[in-house]
Amino acid sequence: MQLKDRYIIIMAGGRGERFWPVSRERKPKQLITLLGGRSFLQQTVDRVKPVAPLENIFIITNAVQAAAVRRQLPELPKCNIIGEPCGRDTCAAVALGAALVGARSENGVMAVLPADHVIPDEARFRRVLIDSMRLAKREPALVTIGIQPHEPATGYGYIQVGGKLASAPAKSLKSNFFNAKKFVEKPNLATAKRYLKSGQYRWNAGMFIWSYETIAGELRRLQPKLFTAAEKWRGLSSLAKLNAALGRDYPKLEKISVDYAIMENAQNIVCADGDFGWDDLGSWPALARHLKPDAAGNCAVGDLVQVDSANNVVFDARTRRRTPIALVGVRDTIVVQTDDAMLVAHQSESQKIKQIVAQLAKDKRFKQLV
Repeated sequence: MQLKDRYIIIMAGGRGERFWPVSRERKPKQLITLLGGRSFLQQTVDRVKPVAPLENIFIITNAVQAAAVRRQLPELPKCNIIGEPCGRDTCAAVALGAALVGARSENGVMAVLPADHVIPDEARFRRVLIDSMRLAKREPALVTIGIQPHEPATGYGYIQVGGKLASAPAKSLKSNFFNAKKFVEKPNLATAKRYLKSGQYRWNAGMFIWSYETIAGELRRLQPKLFTAAEKWRGLSSLAKLNAALGRDYPKLEKISVDYAIMENAQNIVCADGDFGWDDLGSWPALARHLKPDAAGNCAVGDLVQVDSANNVVFDARTRRRTPIALVGVRDTIVVQTDDAMLVAHQSESQKIKQIVAQLAKDKRFKQLV
């Protein structure tokens, strides 16, 4: 498989409300820097640069964030960064990605990847990704990368896998591939424990690999209206014309995920074994998994001074004047400080941060904080 036939579509349109107050609508989770010196989106692009040429890497974001994405990724052609006029979930983004690839090459193989995941073992990730692209080139398969679970997580969807793929192309690759039996929703704890014990389930990380020909065929079969729109987008000769067409077409599209629209109704699904470290870092408490704790279990980015305080997550994102954050007798708490806002929350209530964002959006005094 030639390098020029590999394409990467990075979906970067989320709002990342659970990382408020650092994450905002104009600078959401994928554009902020929490770990290391690069944003999650920049790290995602860095991770796939050895896999595909820069001109074959596309970012699908939203219109509000497109300018910020271009500033963060000056190495990419401007026409490779497309802002959706409104959110229509992942199936519309997949169809748009297919149109972008199909306009360049009907022989292309595309990987659709999230923009905000943490993957420490990048070399192993690239091996699985390239093997998946090779398989998708040789077989009409819809490949998804399933992460080997190490705990009974209830925050992820799961993929049930069957036996190892026995085809000759699969056997010739270093990565393991399995027949995917079904996609299942986020389970309760008892079910997640059963999934983990069985060894037959993988976390659904939202990573997909397929040839242009295969995904176009599935869109034609399962989402004919969306396929018709994508075919129109594929024929447009400039970014200005594409943006105008998206502005007309997107509000009329059904809001549906690619899991529901395609994956749950397709027959030719293969699950690649994601045997690399992975974390979707979905909340402030998850950040603690990647920070070195002090003797009391406190994880801090910034100057923390504490007395009788344990297992807290402290993040100082101020850019002007940082001062120490002092905790006394505080446990299991999130403390986040920015130049214009402060968050204090119990870790067990971190999912309710989205409710705070919703309240702020309703108040004229605080709309600039959303």
